[in-house]
Amino acid sequence: MAFTQLTSKMVRADVAPGQVVFSQRGAMLAYTGQVTFTPSITGGQGGLGSMLGRRIAHEAVPLMTVEGHGAVMFGHGGHHAHVVDLSGETLYVESDRLLAFEGSLEQGTMFMGSQGGVMGVIRGQVTGQGLFTTTLAGYGSVAVLAHGGVFELPVTPQAAVHVDPQAYVAHRGDLRNRLSTAVGWREMVGRGSGESFQLELSGSGTVYVQASEEKL
Repeated sequence: MAFTQLTSKMVRADVAPGQVVFSQRGAMLAYTGQVTFTPSITGGQGGLGSMLGRRIAHEAVPLMTVEGHGAVMFGHGGHHAHVVDLSGETLYVESDRLLAFEGSLEQGTMFMGSQGGVMGVIRGQVTGQGLFTTTLAGYGSVAVLAHGGVFELPVTPQAAVHVDPQAYVAHRGDLRNRLSTAVGWREMVGRGSGESFQLELSGSGTVYVQASEEKL
């Protein structure tokens, strides 16, 4: 099972017996067939520990479990949706960016400081996204939300990528993040763009960036 992109703001999941999909509560737009929707207590295969970690980090976006036989259409708030297919990798994504994901993926949380040390923690404070991020690992599909669409930027050992922290959506691969400053004379005299902080991602992988700096 994989998500099908129906429009830029809507995806479809074909659910079959024995398969589970998790989504944000209230994200179901329409469905066909015999499908049930129930609140999810643990939110994926991360278990109780993962749930507690998200609650402590204020990242406990309510999820629902989708099961049965049919097709379900998902969307949320008119935001753009983007499908990411995982083949054994780990996706790092802010919890409020998750639209839906397959139950075959293992969900967890990661302390921001473990990817970038103290700078990782500062990144969480500057972006307002908290000190933890959600992880989804294994084989399956994830649908994420963004303003104005998503584009993928490859990161290689020879070419790091710098992203406005508010435009960051998610990343996967063996990447390290570091919050850097880009303060020049224009910023010092109050004439700069205001983008004095940049998120630098280095290593090998992919970073997903939204086309707007607005929060969801």
